[in-house]
Amino acid sequence: MINMAKKPLKYYLMIPGPTPIPTRVLAAMNHEMIGHRGPLFSKVMKEVMDGLRWAYQTKNEIFIYPSSGTGGMEVAVVNTLSPGDKVIICNIGAFGARFVKICKAYGIDVNDLKFERGKPADPAILEAELKKGPVKAVLFQQNETSTGVVNDVETLAKTVRKVQPEALIVVDAVSGLLAAPLKTDEWDLDVVVSGSQKAFMVPPGIAAVSISARAWKAYEVSKCPKHYWDFGLMKEEAPKGHTYTTPPESLIFGMRESLKMLQEEGMENILARHKFNRDLLRTAAKALGLKLLAEDSCASPAVTAICPPDGIDGEEVRKLMREDFGVEVAPGQGELKGKIFRIGHLGYVDSLDLIGAFAALEVLFKRLGAKINFGAGVKAAMELL
Repeated sequence: MINMAKKPLKYYLMIPGPTPIPTRVLAAMNHEMIGHRGPLFSKVMKEVMDGLRWAYQTKNEIFIYPSSGTGGMEVAVVNTLSPGDKVIICNIGAFGARFVKICKAYGIDVNDLKFERGKPADPAILEAELKKGPVKAVLFQQNETSTGVVNDVETLAKTVRKVQPEALIVVDAVSGLLAAPLKTDEWDLDVVVSGSQKAFMVPPGIAAVSISARAWKAYEVSKCPKHYWDFGLMKEEAPKGHTYTTPPESLIFGMRESLKMLQEEGMENILARHKFNRDLLRTAAKALGLKLLAEDSCASPAVTAICPPDGIDGEEVRKLMREDFGVEVAPGQGELKGKIFRIGHLGYVDSLDLIGAFAALEVLFKRLGAKINFGAGVKAAMELL
């Protein structure tokens, strides 16, 4: 007989996106629809754009598309590149590989610069590749969600500017923006992509893309086919506070509120919160004797990839965490499927959420017969509070 007292009553979302939504954001989304070509909506859009520029640390133009983060990645490619253009993609995981697929779909000549899974892109290797000949662009992730690795964006950008000053720098910051430092203007980044469902604490459906003056020049000669994604069509509407297509109004109301919350907290505190959550989870995992995929030097402040104890499959961990405790953790992707599971700690997630999820993990491993020092992880985490 099932002991119903031990069945989960609540659902705990502990993946690296979508992330939990604050009550303030949910309430803001419960707004009546308004005319998206009228002055009320234009005012909302202005507030959102001002907030996004604050988040991106940029004065560049930003467009928002009704889309996932992958759509934003495609926006970056089709508006700045042409078939036959040579690009370097620093591929450190599943989303680096996605950049490769997008570029190849448009006939772009890709140098797929692969790095070991669990490692960041090496600026020295990138520099050597850049010295082999001119490229139109270098594309990479700020944060590789599939492996829990954060790239050194500043150093990678400096490397590009040192060797090929006019090459475009395209950054997928979907899971990294507001979790790890990113300074669009100071680091001279040309196109930066983000998504609403990560540290912005809004449901999926908005991709935001920033465009530098260098990227606008590239747009003028880009030959990739485009319509829905076209920068030019968005630029025509932007001065009026409009978008080319019908916008996802509820999400935009939510984004406006989330940006207010984030600005109230302050950038320094936001980044410190994500760093603390990362360190807390990694401390707990190490105390329990678990192996982590990423080293401390490149560990993501958004998500941690954990290897299960010997003899335990990562997919079984996910299944039982959900069924027995109501805790949703993320899978390994591609070649890492079953070898790792991932716990998200970005957005509206705090230290007690993480300690609770890790307590469930310890109980599960004990049930499965893993050789662990039961309770050591939670104890180590609590000592950091």
